[in-house]
Amino acid sequence: MTIYSREEVLNHAKELAAMLSKTEEIERFKVLEAKVNENEKIQRLVTKIKTLQKQAVNLQAYEKKNALEIVEAEIDKAQEELDSIPVVEEFQEIQAVVNDVLQLVSGTIAREVTNHVIKDTGGDLLHGKTGSQKENEISSCESENETTSN
Repeated sequence: MTIYSREEVLNHAKELAAMLSKTEEIERFKVLEAKVNENEKIQRLVTKIKTLQKQAVNLQAYEKKNALEIVEAEIDKAQEELDSIPVVEEFQEIQAVVNDVLQLVSGTIAREVTNHVIKDTGGDLLHGKTGSQKENEISSCESENETTSN
C-alpha cells in the first residue's frame, strides 16, 4: 500500500481542479459570466438592486414599514427585470450546473475515502462498518453471551 503525503494529495487536487476548469460546463460558465459582466443593462440593474437592498436594511433598522414595503416592491421589480434577461437566465442555470458538478465531485471523494477506509481495515462495505467496528460488535456479542449463559 502506497502512503501519500498531504502535499502529494493537494497536488493531485490541484490537477483535478485544473481538469474541472476545462469541462464543458465551466467553459460555458466563463463565457456567460463575461457576457453578464459586459452588459451595461445587467450591471445597472445589479447596482440598483444592491442600492435598494441597502436602503431596505436602513429602513428596517429605523422601523419605517411603509417605506420599506415600497423599496421591497422596487427590489422585486428590478429583480424580475434582471431575471427576464435571457443571458442572466442562462448564466443562473449554468451556475447551478457547475455547483452540482462540484458537489458531485466532493461527495464522490468523501464517499470513496470512506469506502477505502472500510476496505483497508477489513470492514463491511455493505453495512458501512470499519474492521474495528466489526470486531467490537463481535466481542460485545460474545461478552453478552457469556453474561447471559452464567
